[in-house]
Amino acid sequence: MKLLSLNLGRPKAVDYTDQAEGVTGIDKRPVDGPVRVAAPGPKGVGGSGLTGDAVCELRHHGGDDQAVYAFAREDLDDWERELGRPLSSGMFGENLTTEGVDVSGAKIGERWRVGSEVVLEVTSGRIPCLTFQGHLGEKGWVRRFTRKGASGAYLRVIEPGEIRAGDPIEIVHRPDHEVTAALQFRAVTLERTLLPQVLAAGDALHPEARETALRYVEKYGGH
Repeated sequence: MKLLSLNLGRPKAVDYTDQAEGVTGIDKRPVDGPVRVAAPGPKGVGGSGLTGDAVCELRHHGGDDQAVYAFAREDLDDWERELGRPLSSGMFGENLTTEGVDVSGAKIGERWRVGSEVVLEVTSGRIPCLTFQGHLGEKGWVRRFTRKGASGAYLRVIEPGEIRAGDPIEIVHRPDHEVTAALQFRAVTLERTLLPQVLAAGDALHPEARETALRYVEKYGGH
């Protein structure tokens, strides 16, 4: 298991975002590194956890609980075959393109050591947005990505430090519940009856995801 590609984005003006200034940082490109990784601060204030990576829409992206976004190269390869086009690492807006890691199958609260210093913790799956669809240029992409269910994973920074492409990834903690990033993603998108199950992830769950699940349970009960 390793970090195949480390990807950073620069602000770019586009016509497919509703960000106030019309710019986005979704166009991530591979860099050699090393890159400093640290908690960026609360959502709405802090952006990316990676130095030099732009997060332009702070209402929905960035912050401590989604400081880093990871996506598996294997899932990109699967999409390449399905879409019939090449997809470079970073194309899905991910900071970390992994090799040999079941990213969507990672459990909420699972911790990864990347390189010798950095420890990250899985918090939730990634919800696709219209900026993602515009960036990829695929009609109906939000629905298609959602149905596929390979969400990738947002992570918070537990131990800061530097990482670079090629660093090993080691799973240093795996919780004993069964709530994966993919399950949480399905629960909040297509199968909301799964939301009560998501709460088994406890405090490791992204606070917004936890609040969504709690509201559902309050309204409909735990089943």
